Amino acid sequence: MAEISNIEIGRVKAFLLGLQDSICAGLQSEDGGAVFVEDSWDREEGGGGRSRVLTNGKVFEQAGVNFSHVFGRKLPPSATAKRPELEGRDFQAMGVSLVIHSNNPYVPTSHANVRFFIAEKEGEEPIWWFGGGFDLTPFYPFKEDVISWHQVSKAACDPFGDDVYAKYKKWCDEYFYLKHRDETRGVGGLFFDDLNEWGFEKSFAFMQSVGESYLQAYLPIVSKRKAMKFGERERDFQLYRRGRYVEFNLVFDRGTLFGLQTGGRTESILMSMPPIVHWKYDWHPEPGSPEAVLYDDYLQPHDWLVG
Repeated sequence: MAEISNIEIGRVKAFLLGLQDSICAGLQSEDGGAVFVEDSWDREEGGGGRSRVLTNGKVFEQAGVNFSHVFGRKLPPSATAKRPELEGRDFQAMGVSLVIHSNNPYVPTSHANVRFFIAEKEGEEPIWWFGGGFDLTPFYPFKEDVISWHQVSKAACDPFGDDVYAKYKKWCDEYFYLKHRDETRGVGGLFFDDLNEWGFEKSFAFMQSVGESYLQAYLPIVSKRKAMKFGERERDFQLYRRGRYVEFNLVFDRGTLFGLQTGGRTESILMSMPPIVHWKYDWHPEPGSPEAVLYDDYLQPHDWLVG
């Protein structure tokens, strides 16, 4: 695998910092009330980041958009368990990760992440890859919103090959799956990892395409749904379903585990958690209810672009 220069690594970092800026600006404008507060942090073992959080806005109850760039001499077990060739290598990991929780139950939760990883050892070729994606978690879904979300997802992939969207859409469905619940976390999107077979330039261009497509996919849905009227019933269901988000992030999410095991900043890692959550024992939606629609029609993998 070809060498990756410091100039190329610097280009990735510059893009990620700019992406954080543009996403925060777009979300803040859509909210029209609260502003992002920035919190910069340093990691003792090397690196750091800047966390930006918007809370108690007109639209968003909590929106976190984080940039991190960490490096060190020893990777955690979560990274080397399935990749023993990474043992004994210096590493750098950088990325932007975000989770958006809205006030209105008709506005879906959304998540996006793009990242770059490189592990180096003197005398050997570096091991590097890009990863990322985005996914949508509605509570009261609208089919037209889900279709538009996937249309933007496909458009981000199309310049890179006819089979790219289908491959990474399927990977997203499989990754964001709660095995203990036998349901997807939401309606999917894109997920990719370990991307290096295209070479640096094309792989980097794809990561940029995914990152830049997130607001194109999400903001039209927010704009359309943010003024819809809701009551206690809808809010209660939203808080109950947020529990699934917590379950996934703490039980399955690789990024959460990697961040904690590398000594990342706990507050930034766990900013993805919703501010208010309800759990209910053995709860099931009433058949035929609006809440049942989510379970019956949206929480299993589906090809949204063919009906």
